Amino acid sequence: MLKKLHLTFSVFLLFLTNITSSYADIIIPNNSILPSEVIKIQLSGLMNNDKNFKDSGIEQTWNFAHPNNKKITGPLPKFKMMIKGNSYQMLLNHLSHTVTKVGSGDKWAQFEVIILDKDKIYHKFNWQVEKYTKEGPLKDCWLTTMVSSPIPLGSSI
Repeated sequence: MLKKLHLTFSVFLLFLTNITSSYADIIIPNNSILPSEVIKIQLSGLMNNDKNFKDSGIEQTWNFAHPNNKKITGPLPKFKMMIKGNSYQMLLNHLSHTVTKVGSGDKWAQFEVIILDKDKIYHKFNWQVEKYTKEGPLKDCWLTTMVSSPIPLGSSI
C-alpha cells in the first residue's frame, strides 16, 4: 500500500513539474524587452501555438497585449476565438515571419510584419507597440496596442 501511494505521489509530482515548466516557458513583459523583441516573442509563440500547452502561443501573445487593447479584444477566451477566426488564423502555426520597423518615437514603434502561413501564402500586417507609462508591474514595458487586418500578398509558389 505504501509503495503504491509513493508511486502515485511520484507520478503526481512529475505531472506538476511538467505543468510548471510549460507555463514557465511563457515570457512575462519586462522593461528590458525591446519593441521589436515583443513582436518576435508574440510571433514565435503563434508560430508554435501548441508547443508548451494548448494555445500557449495565443496566451504568450495575450501577455504582451496593452491593457487598453485587452479591453477591446479580451478576456482571454474571447481573444483566443478572435485569433482562431478568419481574420487572424493564418498567424497560427505559420512557417516564417519577418519584422521591419517602419517608424518610432519615444513611446511607440510601428512595424511591418510579413508572415508565410502554413498554406504558403504571404500576409502583411501593421503591428504597433507602445511603452506602458502607468505605475505597476507593466511600467515601461513595450506592449502591443494594434495589429491591422491582414493584407494577403499571394502565394510563395
